[in-house]
Amino acid sequence: MACPDPHSCFDDSQSRARHWRLRLRVDFERKVLSGEAELRFERPAQGPLDLDTKGLTILSASCREADVPFELEGERPILGRRLRLRLPPGTRSVAIRYETSPEAMGLQWLSAAQTEGKRKPFLFSQCQAIHARSVLPCQDSPSARVTFEAELDVPEGLSAVMGAGPLGDAPSGPGRRAWRFGMPQPIPSYLFALAVGELSSRELSSRCRVWAEPACVDKAAWEFAGVESMLAAAESLFGPYEWQRYDMLVLPPSFPYGGMENPRMTFLTPTLLAGDRSLVDVVAHELAHSWTGNLVTNATAEHFWLNEGFTVWAERRILKALRGEEAASLAWAIGQKALDEELKRFKDRPELTRLRAHLEGVDPDDAYSAVPYEKGARFLACLERAAGQAEFDAFVKSYLARYRFQSVATEDFCRRVEERFPGLLAKVDADAWLNKPGMPSDAPRFCSPRLNALAALAEDWPKGRRPDPALLRAAKPEELLVFLQRLPQTLGPADCRWLDDNLGLTGRGNYEVLVQWLRLAAASGYQPAFERVRRLLLEVGRMKYVRPLYLALGKTPPGRALARRVFSEAAGSYHVLTRRAAESALAGYPA
Repeated sequence: MACPDPHSCFDDSQSRARHWRLRLRVDFERKVLSGEAELRFERPAQGPLDLDTKGLTILSASCREADVPFELEGERPILGRRLRLRLPPGTRSVAIRYETSPEAMGLQWLSAAQTEGKRKPFLFSQCQAIHARSVLPCQDSPSARVTFEAELDVPEGLSAVMGAGPLGDAPSGPGRRAWRFGMPQPIPSYLFALAVGELSSRELSSRCRVWAEPACVDKAAWEFAGVESMLAAAESLFGPYEWQRYDMLVLPPSFPYGGMENPRMTFLTPTLLAGDRSLVDVVAHELAHSWTGNLVTNATAEHFWLNEGFTVWAERRILKALRGEEAASLAWAIGQKALDEELKRFKDRPELTRLRAHLEGVDPDDAYSAVPYEKGARFLACLERAAGQAEFDAFVKSYLARYRFQSVATEDFCRRVEERFPGLLAKVDADAWLNKPGMPSDAPRFCSPRLNALAALAEDWPKGRRPDPALLRAAKPEELLVFLQRLPQTLGPADCRWLDDNLGLTGRGNYEVLVQWLRLAAASGYQPAFERVRRLLLEVGRMKYVRPLYLALGKTPPGRALARRVFSEAAGSYHVLTRRAAESALAGYPA
């Protein structure tokens, strides 16, 4: 097969690194990591070894104290630069001295002013999908799993954490401290994770801890106090938890995702700290990745649905176990809204709405959407309904056990389904799900009495019938979100004023409800809400919120004027992925 991943120069006919040993110095003034990455092989290697890099300066390569010839090839769109080493016979490890770029896609450097405490700088990594190569030279494909040990040398007064087990810290020089970590389970490179900043932690259980800046660590500990019950529910569904600990890190607001499932250290956005535990479902999602994604991983980005579709399905099974069928149905309904919007967004690129994607020449970040999440989850729900829940649960456990700590393709999954349930794939028309754009006409729907009642309230709105405000004020946040999603997405000033006056939407602490309201208000040109839109876009970098708000502002001339002003002010504080998403939205505005 040679190069099985269109987004990596990883060549499976060459030697494969099985372990990394990293010694890295964190330089906040220059915004670089510098040091050494030692790649160790399972058996003696020789000949060419191709590694992925992006923006790295390679200073030297050596083994057994002798130089190793290397060539850093020219820059390729999306992929970066291939680093080709020429290993002498009998090579068991190779050490590469290097330095990252201040513009590394996989790292975000924050000034003290961009943090909650405003006292110390902050650094965090985000290596998914193909950004580990901007942090270290590696075989940057989900198919190439490694264990690792690492030492991070940081300024005294700052703490370092990693998606790995802590092994202690000690002074390393004047004003410096070295923090050591080890990851004994093999992971794909996109799950490599580090963060450095002013951090405190709180124990939540014997195997769960939350880290955050001191100003919000107690709030985070209260919000996520129930994570151990989630973990126990997940184990009952999917089998033993194999990563020893489940810790979490609440990052500064510029983090571009809701969460990132780094093993042993899930990264989370502070927008989850709603003050009422109403957004902890995101933690259930990242926790479920401990099985579906981290334990069994998609072989390449072309099989991304195996990570995310499986995890959305698993998340909702956890939710059902903890909070019942009604809560799960509401979650499916909220997801349906996201799916519908993404299918519309990709109407001119329908090939990106297939589950089994073909992404050669396509940046995985550009293909990223809710489709593999929600369409993938519905495909699994379809299989579950056809096979029967008990039988499908047994299959999932056996599938996870069979492929633990391995990377698999869609074809591997389908082969296992066919072995266990002959004819099931044909019965549900798996080809339509996997290989055709859009949604099959018989895709499963999810309903419940409460969901039907909320939909009826929203359907009455265009008929001039307003619901009893007390009824909506008593609704749970997810119920209010479902109601807002089903309203017409542009309303007149009187309608907007009624919603805000009666439901206090502009002052909501639940960001899902708040952003859904602000999207509606922005698209409607409702200027009393514009100041809250402005502040949110300046304070929060989560792509899920930033992109749709800029799109909504683009619906009216006053909104477009605000969007351009706020982007010029906020762009420098956004993560590069968020900045690209915002620029894409602005590029669609009328001239």
